[in-house]
Amino acid sequence: MFFNRHPSKRLVYIGILEGLLIFLASLGSVAIRLSFNGGAIVEYDPNYLRSLVLTATYLVTFYYFDLYTPDMYRPSRHMFSRLIKGMLVAAIIQFSLFYIVPSLKIWRGILLINMLVMPSAIICFRLLFSKILKIKLPGKRVLIIGAGELAKKIGSEIYSKPENGLKLVGFIDDDPAKYGLSIVNPGVIGGYGDINRLADEQNIDLIIVALPDRRAKLPMSALLDCKLKGISIEESETFKERLTGKIPLDHLKPSWMVFSDGFRSLRSRKFVKRTLDIFFASLWLVVAAPIMLLTAAIIRLESKGPVIFRQVRVGEHGKEFNIYKFRSMRLDAEEKTGPVWALANDDRVTLVGRIIRKLRIDEIPQLINVLKGDMSFVGPRPERPFFVKKLREEIPYYNIRTVVKPGLTGWAQIKYPYGATLEDAVEKLQYEIFYIKNMSPLLDLMIMFWTIKVVLTGKGAR
Repeated sequence: MFFNRHPSKRLVYIGILEGLLIFLASLGSVAIRLSFNGGAIVEYDPNYLRSLVLTATYLVTFYYFDLYTPDMYRPSRHMFSRLIKGMLVAAIIQFSLFYIVPSLKIWRGILLINMLVMPSAIICFRLLFSKILKIKLPGKRVLIIGAGELAKKIGSEIYSKPENGLKLVGFIDDDPAKYGLSIVNPGVIGGYGDINRLADEQNIDLIIVALPDRRAKLPMSALLDCKLKGISIEESETFKERLTGKIPLDHLKPSWMVFSDGFRSLRSRKFVKRTLDIFFASLWLVVAAPIMLLTAAIIRLESKGPVIFRQVRVGEHGKEFNIYKFRSMRLDAEEKTGPVWALANDDRVTLVGRIIRKLRIDEIPQLINVLKGDMSFVGPRPERPFFVKKLREEIPYYNIRTVVKPGLTGWAQIKYPYGATLEDAVEKLQYEIFYIKNMSPLLDLMIMFWTIKVVLTGKGAR
């Protein structure tokens, strides 16, 4: 069993290719460190033993982090998180191995370069297979316990989106009258007494418990047997949260938030976020300085008025602050209408403004807000007081989004297209609460990585 409980030849071949890629990435790291001096590279690792050990360490570690299951070949938050964690564990193993066998020691500079090159290579490799080449990978096989509306919704989500790497096998119900009943396309294929048999016969990888009443009698003995065989067991709420990357507002009961696996150690995580914010904001201000000067000059040439636009926004714990942006609208934009949401094709936007909005250049001055501590790199987008007051009245739990600093980018921005309606605000809030619940440096890094993709493709720009 190399890749999962039920390996396929296709996954094995792709895994071998990825192993070769990791080996080449390790050789590439050596070449970069030694300035592509062929003689020095051969002298450093004449038999490629160090590179092979490095490759083997990553392969074994990634296997134990379940990075070789079908759903992990589709880049996602979970894949990115597991990849980084696997790399950190692999680094610890490598340092321990070097201590035991000094002859296998790899230079720290090479290891550092490799930790930058290798994950990028793997992500691009998996994107190539899942998106560009459209290679159909075998899906993780799913069995759902329940046959009601909740189970139907979960089943429809799985069945309609095969790109998620899941294959719906069928439903289980304790009512014999429902046997054979079609729910989505697969129907009820057995009762509680059939779970173990079906799990073996159908090569099940995941069982989802989708019963509306938690007091219902569950086949705990059968579920425990399946779990001990290596089959994952999930509640429907956990599965929906993981699959969609958002938390439905109907889950947001005080008891759920108190006992939920999340919303932990916000104080310590905020300290780490603040440290990273100061470092990255300082770095990017230096890098972006020429672009900022050029943008300021073009705005000044196009129209009269201030280059930098200041507007009051609501920040952490409801504290108001002035946000800085390059002016992209004419001066009298809200003179007659008062505060209104910006639209995708807003006629108040200037010609230069349309370009800098498309490229997100208008957001660069917010780096100053990050340095001042008003904002973070990643977090819910800051909203204007007028809209916050309105949305608090319309949307339950809207205040939850203010327990962290607002951000330049966020989970809602990369998961949901630009919108300016009450319905859009509700959808975005569900993504923002998911982010607050799962907030971590790894998630922030993934959001920044995908934000670059959004900027380059223009997706979601307004």
